[in-house]
Parts: sequence; C-alpha cells; structure tokens
Amino acid sequence: MDLFLQTLLNGLLIGGVIATFTIAFQLAFGVLHVIDFAVGGWVVLGGYLGYYITAWLGLDGFLAIPLAFVLFGALGYLIGPVLYNVRNSRTARPELMALALSFGLFTLLRGGMLTVWGFNTRNVTTTLSGESLAIGPVTVPLIRVVAAVFAAAIAGGLFLFLYRTRYGLAIRATAENRHNAALMGVNIGRLSANVYGLYAGITAMAGVLMAAIYSVNPEVGLRYTLFAFFVAVLAGLGSVEGALVAALLLGVIEAFVSTYVGASYSLLAIFTTLFLVLLVSPRGILRRGL
Repeated sequence: MDLFLQTLLNGLLIGGVIATFTIAFQLAFGVLHVIDFAVGGWVVLGGYLGYYITAWLGLDGFLAIPLAFVLFGALGYLIGPVLYNVRNSRTARPELMALALSFGLFTLLRGGMLTVWGFNTRNVTTTLSGESLAIGPVTVPLIRVVAAVFAAAIAGGLFLFLYRTRYGLAIRATAENRHNAALMGVNIGRLSANVYGLYAGITAMAGVLMAAIYSVNPEVGLRYTLFAFFVAVLAGLGSVEGALVAALLLGVIEAFVSTYVGASYSLLAIFTTLFLVLLVSPRGILRRGL
C-alpha cells in the first residue's frame, strides 16, 4: 500500500509540472490553430538555461525561472508573427504549412542543441536537491513537491490572467472565434505574437522545473512534444481546463507503469489510454475540445 501511495503522489506531482507547459500549449493552439511541435525544444532549452545559471553563476536553479520566462518569451514573441503569417497565408493548405514550419523549428532547435551540447545530459541543482519530505507513510523528494508548487503558481497566475483581465478576455474571445474578435477591435496578429511569446516563456519555465527533477538532453525534447500532444488530444484540442486533468492523468499513468511494469512501456500505456478515451469521447476527456 505504501508503494501504491508513493507512486500515486509522484505521478500527481510530475503531472502538475507537465500541466504547466501543456496548458500554455493548448492556449497557443486555441489562438494560432497550430499544433506546435517545437514545444519539447522550448522545454529542453529552459532546462539548459537553468543548468548554466547554476554551473556558471553558482546561483540556485530556481532563480532561472523568471529569466527563462523573459528570455524565451521575447524569442517566442519574435517567432509568433512568422507562424501566424504562414497559418493565415493564401496557400492551399495553410494549416499544413504552419505545421511543417513548427516541425522545422523543432528540428532546428534539436539540431542546434546537439551541435552545441551533444548527447551529454545536464540537470539543474538547487538547495533542495537530495532532500526528502515525509507525507504520511510515504517519502518523496522535496524538489518534486516544490516544483509542483511552482507549477501550480504559474498555472494559477495564467488562469487569473485569462479570466480576470481584459487582455485575457481578448485572448479567450480570439480562441473562441477569431473573426468575431477581430470585428470587436482585437488586433489578431499582435495578440498571436504575444500569446506565442507567453507560451514559449511558460514552457521554458516548466523546462527549468523538469530539469531540476530529471536531467535534460536534446533527445528528450521529442518525449515532451509527445506528452504535449497526448494531453492536447486527451483534453480536447483548445481546452485549457481539460489540459490540467489530462496532464495529471498522464503523470499518474507514467508513474504506475514505470513502477509496476517498466519505464519502457510507459509511452505504449499512455497512447493506449488516449485511443480508448477517444473511442468514448472524441472531443476529449471533458468533452470541450474542438
């Protein structure tokens, strides 16, 4: 029973961190209507930034979180208009062209990271690394608990921004119907750039947290891209609220399969779950997707 509870808790904590970047991924899809394959690249780049903050400057890894948001948010703001223009071009299939662009961006990020860092793994160290916390009959690494708290704060701040500010209302209106939002005076192009920047910044922050729990290398970016895709489809494309539930479910599935079956079977279990859920509810787990 103790192993069961510990596995469940570990899964929920990891799922909470995954929820951070998958919620932002859903938000970007809702506004841009593009599945961004580059999400895993942003996660890994955030992890590498956290590593160099600790290795070169000797600072606590958590201090890299706001820097990751600013740095990669600015980079995403520059890339967003390119993706928006391709998605809204007059080509025969602009959605496929935008999808190809995002895949090309992921390939570029992965190739660049392999060139600079090779296959060497890096991890973010903090003052909490190696510490543990007893919660009832189970003991979990303290870094996972704190990372989940950081993730909850980031996700909570994003929800407050979306539902308690006028600009958040404009984002939700655009995600709901961009034509009507444009008629109400929303500058869709500028808003798309801002949303992609917000998404890239939040994803990089999640990368710092993931690198503090695990280690990062250029190859794990594909795994995080698959995670984002799983959550997006299971939640229902465009459903920000559903992404939270789906990410927690993903974390629990991976934890239990890795503990009781083997880590090599985790992706098989995840996508089998996705297949079964979509058979019952094609619009996602909360039936709110597009």
